[in-house]
Amino acid sequence: MDSGQLKIFSGNSNPALTMEICQFLEIPMGQCEVKRFSDGEIFVQIEESVRGHDVFVVQSTCPPVNTNLMELLIMIDALKRASANSITAVIPYYGYARQDRKVAPRTPITSKLVADLIVASGANRVISMELHAGQIQGFFNVPFDHLYSSPVMINHIHDQLGEGDHLVIVASDAGGVERARAYAKRLNAGLAIIDKRRTGPNQAKAMNLIGEVQGKTTIIVDDIIDTAGTLTEAAQVLLDKGAAHVFACATHGVFSGPAYERITKVGFEEVLVSNSIPLREEFRTNKKIKVLSIAPLLGEAIKRVHNKESVSSLFI
Repeated sequence: MDSGQLKIFSGNSNPALTMEICQFLEIPMGQCEVKRFSDGEIFVQIEESVRGHDVFVVQSTCPPVNTNLMELLIMIDALKRASANSITAVIPYYGYARQDRKVAPRTPITSKLVADLIVASGANRVISMELHAGQIQGFFNVPFDHLYSSPVMINHIHDQLGEGDHLVIVASDAGGVERARAYAKRLNAGLAIIDKRRTGPNQAKAMNLIGEVQGKTTIIVDDIIDTAGTLTEAAQVLLDKGAAHVFACATHGVFSGPAYERITKVGFEEVLVSNSIPLREEFRTNKKIKVLSIAPLLGEAIKRVHNKESVSSLFI
């Protein structure tokens, strides 16, 4: 790889992940200053030349969502004004992804608004991972590379639990069936679906189970764990139906609100998440939670974009 024209910068959302990516690519992390004025305004200064370089900005729009989003927009603007050849926004976790359609009259489609802001700020390309809804890619008027954490997650599951019909992959709702089916196919496992009803924001009620889990090792697969309401409801249904073991696997561990208490109370053997979002302190000490690094996956995608190679072939 010609790293001479490649630079990677990090906002404040997840510098540890950015450092891992740079170590994988064997390049130094770009130097920049991101600070606050006393009134809370964000100030960014790029502390090295980026003229003519392909620049990648790694920034998850995780909590504090609005602060991290503004950091990303301002960093992109600073790089554009510094004459970068191209600017790619690498957004491991895309905040506002669940507001991808009108769910009621007179409500916004905030995913589209955020996409417009990122493009307007000067991004030439976007790389993101495990979007809540695939159609969000169409909200951007620039090239978009959609990555999946499945290679990392499936390798870990295979190493720990093997493969075969003793495993059942569980979709926590109807929207996650395609994801769960892909995992089940790779692991030669069974498939089950939780029939869920959403009763309000961050509120879900698991109703029925489609599939057989009696005596099986079950793995609930989802894209996001936020308040863990959906996850714990699904786990309780599986335990009530006679599942021998319950694991969970999600790309983005937001873990907001009552998530810690909910996960601690339910009988999970292990909850897998990626490091797309840095864990809060109480979750780092929870032995049930296992964090897998997606830095090599993001690093390989960045290398391929820089070298103008196929990214989709990573997932074939």
